[in-house]
Amino acid sequence: MEPVELVSVDGVALDAVVHRAAAPTVRGSVLLVHGITVDLDEGGGMFVRLADRLAGLSFDVVRFSFRGHGNSGGTERGVTIAGERLDLHAAVELMHERCVGPLSIVAASFGAVSTALSLPWLEEGLHSLVLWNPVFDLRHTFLEPELPWGVDNFGHSRKNLLQSKGFLSVDGEFDLGQVLFDEFGVYNPLGAFLASHVPTLIVHGDQDAAVSYPIAAEAARKRPGTRLHTVVGSDHGFDSREREDEAITVTVDWLVEQSPVVSGT
Repeated sequence: MEPVELVSVDGVALDAVVHRAAAPTVRGSVLLVHGITVDLDEGGGMFVRLADRLAGLSFDVVRFSFRGHGNSGGTERGVTIAGERLDLHAAVELMHERCVGPLSIVAASFGAVSTALSLPWLEEGLHSLVLWNPVFDLRHTFLEPELPWGVDNFGHSRKNLLQSKGFLSVDGEFDLGQVLFDEFGVYNPLGAFLASHVPTLIVHGDQDAAVSYPIAAEAARKRPGTRLHTVVGSDHGFDSREREDEAITVTVDWLVEQSPVVSGT
């Protein structure tokens, strides 16, 4: 693992690291896209463990933190979907410059928003996609929340705080600004995902209290070339080490299955 310089399209410095394939030949490259309020490690360090597993199987892997997250530039209240799409664009360009082999993306939770919305330009050069607990419905996750986590953080009693303060603190730890909430009513990541054709694995816990499992399951059913793996009994983010390991293993197996031919560097 080594740090790598990554600057977003609008000049924001992003924290990023690359895990080089352990073998002299490279099977492909994988970009890991984290969720909201966390960083390039993803919750519980899942992305570190996933990257190490993939590097051991001849993949180059890049992890990065979106603006306003971890050690990247920007601020929490300045986080926007548009800004994350710029960051993702920069990370993909880095993959093209520094890595070889077909490109795949693993996106967790809110990381699926910028990824899905970018599929119109990503698709041609994207070999495969894995989505962990993907946020497909912004309105019913954040603006009109239907699940317990959303109700606690963004429900009716909290909307007055957003209007008066200009931000809401998620779980008392991370401030989301008004502009991001404005975007929630504009973007449609589910529509962008359903219109794409990249082979996709969705990994989702069926007891997710933050992001809708039924919406993800229905998307997998309707969209050709999409496989659903249900982590039975799991809440959002995979709520035990055993369930985290299950998500990592099924992801690794999928990526290997999608990239069976190892090519030279």
